[in-house]
Amino acid sequence: MSTTKPAKKTSLGTPAAPRVPIVSSSHLAEGRSAELSEFEFGMIIASNAFNRWAVRCMAAVGMKDMTITDVLVLHHINHRAREKKLADIAFILNIEDTHIVNYSLKKLQALSLVQTEKRGKEILYATNDAGREVCRRYSEIREQVLVSALTGDGTESFELSELARFLRVLSGLYEQAARAATSL
Repeated sequence: MSTTKPAKKTSLGTPAAPRVPIVSSSHLAEGRSAELSEFEFGMIIASNAFNRWAVRCMAAVGMKDMTITDVLVLHHINHRAREKKLADIAFILNIEDTHIVNYSLKKLQALSLVQTEKRGKEILYATNDAGREVCRRYSEIREQVLVSALTGDGTESFELSELARFLRVLSGLYEQAARAATSL
């Protein structure tokens, strides 16, 4: 089955070249939704670029040995200056294996970026002064080298907001599909 789209007419009335989806695995674009395969490839590329960016931005702050999970956990703990529990951090970041988050938490403690407080059986995590400073410097670098590259017009902001909404909707579909695949 062909994955090319029918040629459309250009403004001059001549047939435009057929649009061929850009995918990583053509066998996944052969079904009903070549566009979904194209989107998934875009997500793979964007995810890898984002991960590389976040880790390198943190390295520019001076924290050279952090993984993407460490960076995300630190930012989430710093979010709204509220203490967080391990389970809540894993839930918000959509990480199923709490051991992965726990490993990052121990690493962030060893780097003296977070503090803990035990309440009953729960351990609560919060950024300390050093952790807040790292997050602040990360934010400054982000503004300087990433945000400044955006146009800043209302259209771009609207499109980013809509894309974020769409990604949240799709994450629900992928979660549902993951549960269904587990039962096969």
